[in-house]
Amino acid sequence: MRPGVNLASDNQSDWVARSLHSVWHPCTQMQHHETLPLIPVSHGRGAWLFDTQGRRYLDCISSWWVNLFGHANPDINAALKDQLDKLEHAMLAGFTHEPVIRLSEKLAALTGGVLGHCFYASDGASATEISLKMSFHYWRNSGQPGRQEFICLKGSYHGETMGALGVTDVAIFRDAYGPLLHGAHVVASPDARQAQAGETAADVARRAAADLEQCLQQHAGKIAAVILEPLVQCATGMAMHDAEYLRLVRALCDRYQVHLIADEIAVGCGRTGTFFACEQADIWPDFVCLSKGISGGYLPLSLVMTRDAIFQAFYDTDVRRGFLHSHSYTGNPLACRAALATLDLFESGDVLQQNRIKAARITRALQPLAQHARVEHFRQQGMIWAFDALVEGADAASFSRRFFTMALENELLLRPIGKTVYLMPPYILDDDEIDEIGRRVLRVFDQVTANGDSGVLS
Repeated sequence: MRPGVNLASDNQSDWVARSLHSVWHPCTQMQHHETLPLIPVSHGRGAWLFDTQGRRYLDCISSWWVNLFGHANPDINAALKDQLDKLEHAMLAGFTHEPVIRLSEKLAALTGGVLGHCFYASDGASATEISLKMSFHYWRNSGQPGRQEFICLKGSYHGETMGALGVTDVAIFRDAYGPLLHGAHVVASPDARQAQAGETAADVARRAAADLEQCLQQHAGKIAAVILEPLVQCATGMAMHDAEYLRLVRALCDRYQVHLIADEIAVGCGRTGTFFACEQADIWPDFVCLSKGISGGYLPLSLVMTRDAIFQAFYDTDVRRGFLHSHSYTGNPLACRAALATLDLFESGDVLQQNRIKAARITRALQPLAQHARVEHFRQQGMIWAFDALVEGADAASFSRRFFTMALENELLLRPIGKTVYLMPPYILDDDEIDEIGRRVLRVFDQVTANGDSGVLS
């Protein structure tokens, strides 16, 4: 049994038993928890989560990529407490409020006004749905109803609702629901790991862009939009690509008159080194999807940003030309206030510059892994690190679960994707925490790849 989980403890065992009985946990084969106990989280502070026994876990993946400035951040806490005494929620149809206005204005300003209109929802998949529907509806309102098809990248992931799964190319999520989906055209990924001898990441990007152009030519007049994650395809194993790909895709979308949707749900909010990942290619898409980190990891919030020309195509006296999509909690004031507090932290702490300094130190701390004989494709983009384990057969099939379990024993929350170990930590790590991450991740990796049992922290 995992050290730190004492099932004889009435409090802890009660939490675990009740959760297994009543809670259907996400992205989980529930039977696995017969042998791998759930971690009953009591509270969080900074980069750490604590269980009901007082054992702590350094949250190296920002609790599924959402928690940018640590758990129980005092500034975000204070903003939410203030907002609670003013307005918890009001419908956004026919009403408005200060937090949603201010947030929309701040985000638009970050794009220099290029993406000046924000449409709100609650989660990333909903943002994907909105962008797809909005693109399709734009073309219908513009007299081109034949543009009903979409293009996504090999290995792409954009959420798990029906429309989002239609532009997702990760089999474990998509295949069970295949008969229900309206599938997209899948084109080559610019994943830099595909570089052949003598090739650069930019060369791979150009090859992938050529494949996209061929698809656009074959389906001319039918494509509504191309959707992609800029710089990093996260759920497929942190596949990173050169910014040249974004520049080429933007040019191709202009040439063939299709929309470009940038899914920045995971890669936005400073995660790749700039607030929007697209900034590194000096381009703007037609739609940007944001979620996850935008509220600092506090409350469900997502949004789609778009251009004035797209907004104007819906602006009409005929209600049928309007964008008739809604969520009950659209533009929730508490979530928007958390997002405003998050943006304030970016401004007051010069976070993007500080992240560059932290990223350099984290990369140094991980160098023993980068040079490890059983590691390939060590890579980094902004505040994302990943490497692939050289394991095969049964070891490969069980690697993710074994690594996750051993990481918990070493006070780390890490959840590999297949054979890919990645780190996407909050932006508030101190030097001691960074150095400790480097030591502990190496220890865990050595344990798992050697099938050893030693190295557990006392």
